[in-house]
Amino acid sequence: MKILITGAAGFIGFNFCNYLLLTNKSFKIFGIDNMNSYYDVNLKKKRLKILKKYKKFKYFKIDINNKKKLEKIFKINKFDFVFNFAAQAGVRYSINHPRKYIDTNIVGFYNVIENSKKYKIKRLFYASSSSVYGENENFPLKENEKINPKNIYGLSKKLNEDISQIFNKYYNLKSTGLRFFTVYGEWGRPDMMMMKLIECHYKKKIFYLNNFGNHTRDFTYIGDVVKILENLLINNKKIKDKVILNVCSNKPINLINIILFMKKNFISPKIKKVPLQQADIIKTHGDNKKIKKYAKFNKYSDWKECIKKLIIWYKKNMI
Repeated sequence: MKILITGAAGFIGFNFCNYLLLTNKSFKIFGIDNMNSYYDVNLKKKRLKILKKYKKFKYFKIDINNKKKLEKIFKINKFDFVFNFAAQAGVRYSINHPRKYIDTNIVGFYNVIENSKKYKIKRLFYASSSSVYGENENFPLKENEKINPKNIYGLSKKLNEDISQIFNKYYNLKSTGLRFFTVYGEWGRPDMMMMKLIECHYKKKIFYLNNFGNHTRDFTYIGDVVKILENLLINNKKIKDKVILNVCSNKPINLINIILFMKKNFISPKIKKVPLQQADIIKTHGDNKKIKKYAKFNKYSDWKECIKKLIIWYKKNMI
């Protein structure tokens, strides 16, 4: 089975590639990444170095915006499934750099879905986001809730969902949209809260706690996410032709509680509380009944144990 994973050097893309290569010897994994500099490229290089050790992994350094090069890869390799994780990330970053989100998250996504249709991919799995819900407070948020994104990043993900629905209706392309809630864990993005807290402790930096700490997030551990993705892939024939799924734990945690727990585990960065930042959402909390049904996954990891593992991993790999 041939699987294309875009954003292969990114957080979720790398972890999924690595997991499949470790656990499924029958899969051949093809990775695409443009190695952009949104965050430390050296971290992406470290991830990629691990993947390149596998014989059944092949890497292409291209941008999904490059229509000709992308189509050539599709044409030559004849993939069975595609996972699109390539994206310009970051909610706050989208306020000052909207064009980057249009180029990658909309135009780039269109190139991926167009080639998926043309080369008869069995199913396209693509990353959406909890950001599509905007300020909806009907918790826990179900997939059929009204969506009203409050920033360009969230809007770009909503458009991905709309485009995929149209491609299913008119071209019969099967797709699964994955609304990721706050994913954390080993090899995580350095601009995300968990990693940033640990980094601030060891590098003696100040951690700026937005909204004075009155944020709540539906944190989802990367080790659970990759298992969910694998199960969706294996059970793909049992999934509806077009479906949107929350990828979440359904267990929201207040940020202050995370900081207090970290302090008990010898991580105590300097904290400066600041007001609510532009484009920030105060709370996320998703309903995960549908993802449990389709992925047949019920055993979510304990967040406290995951944080302990993350701290150990950081000390070993990042210091």
